[in-house]
Amino acid sequence: MLSTRLEGRPPHLGQGERILQGGSKFRLLPFLGPAFIAAVAYIDPGNFATNIAGGSKFGYTLVWVIVASNLMAMLIQTLSAKLGIATGKNLPEVCRESFSRRTSILLWLQAEVIAMATDLAEFLGAALGFNLLFGIALFPAAILTGVAAFAILSLQRFGFRPLEATIAAMVGVIGTCYLAEIFLAHPPLLTVAKHAVLPQFKGTESILLAVGILGATVMPHVIYLHSSLMQRRIVPENDAEAKKLLRYTRIDVIVAMTIAGLINMAMLVMAASTFFDKGLTHIGSIEGAHKTLEPLLGSASATIFAVALIGSGLSSSAVGTLAGQVVMQGFISKQIPIAVRRLVTMVPAFVAIGIGVDPSRTLVISQVVLSFGIPFALVPLVMFTSRRSLMGVLVNRRATVVLASIVAGLIISLNVFLLGQTLL
Repeated sequence: MLSTRLEGRPPHLGQGERILQGGSKFRLLPFLGPAFIAAVAYIDPGNFATNIAGGSKFGYTLVWVIVASNLMAMLIQTLSAKLGIATGKNLPEVCRESFSRRTSILLWLQAEVIAMATDLAEFLGAALGFNLLFGIALFPAAILTGVAAFAILSLQRFGFRPLEATIAAMVGVIGTCYLAEIFLAHPPLLTVAKHAVLPQFKGTESILLAVGILGATVMPHVIYLHSSLMQRRIVPENDAEAKKLLRYTRIDVIVAMTIAGLINMAMLVMAASTFFDKGLTHIGSIEGAHKTLEPLLGSASATIFAVALIGSGLSSSAVGTLAGQVVMQGFISKQIPIAVRRLVTMVPAFVAIGIGVDPSRTLVISQVVLSFGIPFALVPLVMFTSRRSLMGVLVNRRATVVLASIVAGLIISLNVFLLGQTLL
């Protein structure tokens, strides 16, 4: 199995491979990166809308939901990365080899729809950020977003490191922005800590919102992408190196997902401290939050908020485009130039802006559409990573299988419930 990992191996070992072979002392940096790209999906513009609504309506009550969601994300993304390490293939490729051609085509079609719906919301989120920051109309803001998105994706020509560094820098910008927001908002940290570990609700509506936060935890497109990012990045030559690489990868996932979780928590806490504590429980949209921040915390807070939204939209949109490439290549062995894909996926956003759709509402709808795709990514992931014939020494342990199955069942059930509540 590991012999397939060595096909196409570059003639010179990379720094990460030398460390795996014991030719270098412990250094974590070469192994960091893929999980930071995946983490972007957990702090996309949809999270802005959900966390602002949760904090403004119910204060700090739902902080524990974000903690639970983040723990689930760590498990799922670790499984995705592990599949790429063990097989040298991404999840769509394994699906193509395991299922019939008809099934693979159907899986590809649904994955493309999910990826495009998600990208639409993320592109709109970035455009909305430029709109709020510079006061320009949404259409020219969308053009500016398109230019920036192409610039980010063009970094792929220089290898995986520049793109990973850029995405990680954007995650850092978002985190720094919310650290500043928390500093300006002065939330009660002891209260936040209490609600981080104390599960509770405040009525039926808070339960529904908690389901929304939990239900949108796993992004199907980023499950596909994470397995792809690990395919040939650092190639283990034997079982011992594969195990060592998995240990480093777990650290990458834990660090990246912890940062993403803290950013999500900061979003909700900022909304709770700024809006809920002041009786402004009606603030539920991104535009409303931006407009209200300035008179409450000063102009700097509104600017910081818009910058964070731009970083979130641009980075998550780039990740969505990369995921689209992975699902096409994996499920049907076809590829189109990434610039063409970026152009195609930009069209729905420009159409939506042209007909005057509500950006915040579109973000919510995108989460509903995304719910359809979760079982098609999550169930095969748990199933494949539990096969010893496929995973070898990296096969899931029995406890991992049980835990992953429970998490998958919970997330799917919550999404079905959320879907029903939204559509009925």
